[in-house]
Amino acid sequence: MLFIFRNDEQNLKTLPEPVSSCWLHAVDPSPAEIAQLTALGFSGDNIAYALDPDERPRAEHDGDDWLVLMRIPYFRGEVDDVPYATVPLGVLFNPNHIVTVCRMNNDVLQEFALGRVRDLSTAKHNRFVLRLLLNTAIRFLSYLREVSRVVEALEDRLQKSIRNQEVLELLRYQKSLTYFTTALKANALMMERLQKSQLFQKYPDDAELLDDALTETLQAIEMTSIESDILSGMMDAFASIISNNLNQIIKLLTSITIVLSFPAIVAGLFGMNVMVPLGDHPLGFPIILGVSVLISISVVAVLKKLDWF
Repeated sequence: MLFIFRNDEQNLKTLPEPVSSCWLHAVDPSPAEIAQLTALGFSGDNIAYALDPDERPRAEHDGDDWLVLMRIPYFRGEVDDVPYATVPLGVLFNPNHIVTVCRMNNDVLQEFALGRVRDLSTAKHNRFVLRLLLNTAIRFLSYLREVSRVVEALEDRLQKSIRNQEVLELLRYQKSLTYFTTALKANALMMERLQKSQLFQKYPDDAELLDDALTETLQAIEMTSIESDILSGMMDAFASIISNNLNQIIKLLTSITIVLSFPAIVAGLFGMNVMVPLGDHPLGFPIILGVSVLISISVVAVLKKLDWF
């Protein structure tokens, strides 16, 4: 899908055809749409890089044609093996147009397309790229807060759990944090290289915005590291808790079995087809029943003293 946007005096408008200073937003573009982008002077190789799911963040240029490749977060769904992952986003721009190319529709670009980003101008390409970098870091932080909230909910469930389901849930989010860590570190390295280039040094506001984007990214890296350490510790601790909970249940069932075994022994002895004490006594059954109950109560008292209940 290919969407075309351009700023007017008030907001962002959708256009049917590309014009000067417009933004072309390509989501998993078809061969015909890729051909349309190459007709505007953009490299087919750069478009292919942005569509490669394993591509690493970097920035490169050939004259006035720039490619800034970053990795952005996206939500795959709670039922997926990895709820949160990352995907490459390529930003290609020249003096006339700016293009974003991504294989997946995602929240970062949705905010841009819906006009929710302040001071967004499709004509200011450098500022557009910096806004993308900043909003990407902010989206990472937002998703990390969501992961933290889910992990806290799982923590409450794990305290009484005897199943592996909750630990497996934690493992899913551990995978997400691993993807986040890799992507954020690569994005930060790419932004540090951009700081050394002259692309964003022409205007002080651009340099300040790049610093803000890098600061937010480093904060996201630190937050991801902390969450990952907490999650790893929780998985180890709660694996032991689940084992202990299961041991408590086994101990309780064993105690019940011991308590019930003594009346069974008494009943077995007096149920044999031979002469037994109280066999002809009129109160034999109540006496034997009372002795069985007394033995069971005594066993319960001993086990409770030994902290088995």
